[in-house]
Amino acid sequence: MSVFSFPNSPVLKPKSTVAELKNRLDWGEPALTIIDVRERASFNQSSIQGSISMPLATLVDMASRSLEQERDIYVYGDSDDMTTDAAVQLRASGYQQVAELSGGLSAWKAAQQVAR
Repeated sequence: MSVFSFPNSPVLKPKSTVAELKNRLDWGEPALTIIDVRERASFNQSSIQGSISMPLATLVDMASRSLEQERDIYVYGDSDDMTTDAAVQLRASGYQQVAELSGGLSAWKAAQQVAR
C-alpha cells in the first residue's frame, strides 16, 4: 500500500505579490477570485487575465451577490491605497480571505514582461 503526498496550496497572505498570485495560478488552484476595483472603462482597456470587474463604489454590493465569504480573493486597484481600501471594505463585510495585490496591474504587467 503506497501513501501519496500532495503539495499544499500556497497560503493566502493579507498582502501578496504578483509572484505569489502567479504561483497559485500556476499551481492550478481554481478556488480563488481576482477582483479589479478600478472603473469599468479602465478594466475594459486592460486587466489581469481572469479577473472580474467590481468597481470600488459598488464592490461590497456586487461581492455579496456573487461570492462566498470563504473564498480566497485577490484584489487590486489603480494604487496600493485603492487596493487597501477595497480589502478593508471586503473584510468589514465578512470576507476574511482577502489578499491585497501589491503593485496592481502595473506590477502584473511588469512580471509578465520579465517572464517572456
